[in-house]
Amino acid sequence: MKTSVSVAVKGRVSVYVGAVRRRVREGGLGPAPVLLALAVTWVVFQSLNDKFLSPRNLSVLSVDIVGTGMVAVGIVFVLLIGEIDLSVGSLAGLAGAVFAALNVNLGMTEWLAVLIAVICGTAIGALHGFLFAKFGVPAFVVTLAGLLAWSGLMIYLLGPDSSIHFSEDGLVATLTSRYYSAPGFTYGLAAVCTAAYLFFSLRERGRRAGAGMPCRPVGEIWVRTVLLAVVAFTTVAVLGNFEGLPLALLIFLGFIVASDLLLRRTPYGRQVLALGGGVEAARRAGVDVTRVRVSVFMVAGTLASVGGLFVASRFTSASQVSGSGMLLINAVAAAVIGGTSLFGGRGSTWSALLGVLIIQSIASGMALLGVQTALQFMITGGVLITAVIFDSLARRTAASRVRA
Repeated sequence: MKTSVSVAVKGRVSVYVGAVRRRVREGGLGPAPVLLALAVTWVVFQSLNDKFLSPRNLSVLSVDIVGTGMVAVGIVFVLLIGEIDLSVGSLAGLAGAVFAALNVNLGMTEWLAVLIAVICGTAIGALHGFLFAKFGVPAFVVTLAGLLAWSGLMIYLLGPDSSIHFSEDGLVATLTSRYYSAPGFTYGLAAVCTAAYLFFSLRERGRRAGAGMPCRPVGEIWVRTVLLAVVAFTTVAVLGNFEGLPLALLIFLGFIVASDLLLRRTPYGRQVLALGGGVEAARRAGVDVTRVRVSVFMVAGTLASVGGLFVASRFTSASQVSGSGMLLINAVAAAVIGGTSLFGGRGSTWSALLGVLIIQSIASGMALLGVQTALQFMITGGVLITAVIFDSLARRTAASRVRA
């Protein structure tokens, strides 16, 4: 009996080891390298300054990542089809300027000003996508022109003072200032999310197994669930020692989960990934290339506007800082560092979360150590080029295996 059990265990272990080796050869390790890099970053900064992993610093970090992270989620959609959007930084700044101008200068109610600001981002994204998809103008050129044009419009709306301050108690300011500290709510939310993941994972496995399709082993699902529970409850416990769970973080995670489901569980998401794998092949498979191209730029424009409102909320003002070039650079870097391929067809919206965590952790650690911003830029640049090199090697390895 013991022999049969040990043989079964060894067999499962060999299966998992073989799967890992296969993924290494194919360049598909998923988020593992990024998680390792994040862990190393946290260990290094904690060893240099014991305040880095304090509840206060982690709470500030969890809010600081949201604005850039929202923009990065939109960038992921564009990168998945093998394109780039250089206008998202200026669109984020424009959204804050539109909101502030309508609310403060014209007296419009906040919720309506927010809605118009977001719709403006969607419409501008649609315009970029239309010019790219219909007229064949390279996305790089279209969005570069947009970067200049919308930055100019933002400066015009901000007026001679270059900034517009809005209420610190209003709707937009609340986005980054509200926290939930009641243990019943925070721990209950962690438990519900963990249980929901387990339920839907087991249901998906059952459906795939019933259809004779490859599916995750039950053991792997339980391991993932336990890891999720550890992360969720640890996050709630640590942040609860300061002010509680930030509303901004909850909204950000909600956007990531929703966009991830959109990409992985819907026909539209499969069309986006198919288009990233090859335009001609996607067209022959029945994908409406023009519609998908326009839609991903609309998503990028919408999320850039939402991210811009979170950035403005952090300062309770709209200014040129909200639409600075650093926001664009950090958003693109976050998506790529998190694991989204620059060549299209591979990545997920969780890449935005992982990438922006690394970038903001570097910034936070450098600030605690009193290191100059110049060194922060150099380190972030080094991390970015390393991620791109790994992406290129993975793509080359996968291509060589296909040819073989």
